[in-house]
Amino acid sequence: MSDHHHGADCGCGHHHAAADDPHAMRQPCQVSLTGQLVCRDVTEMLAVLDHAQAHVDASRAEPGCLMFDLRQTDDPMVWTVAELFRDVAAYRAHQDRTRASGWGRATAAIERRGFDRRGLD
Repeated sequence: MSDHHHGADCGCGHHHAAADDPHAMRQPCQVSLTGQLVCRDVTEMLAVLDHAQAHVDASRAEPGCLMFDLRQTDDPMVWTVAELFRDVAAYRAHQDRTRASGWGRATAAIERRGFDRRGLD
């Protein structure tokens, strides 16, 4: 997720700094993505909470990952996603790893809304 500071600005009870815009940071050949995960109910929200830190840590450890942020918004059912990858191959490797992970299985049914992917064409 992100570095946590004590506060109550977030649905998870923490204060988060604003995420950088991966689209603004993207260089030619890089892939950027922004969007939201929108949970239908508390069960889905708890699935995100249970798996988010391991997913973020694994994503940031990928050799082609340049930026990866997953943040709970003021609405505890909505999470913002911001990602930046070195190239299409790194992005595809991330997608493959994610689908095979506990995160992928636990969050597969959660709505992905407004996803904007750039650099895939």
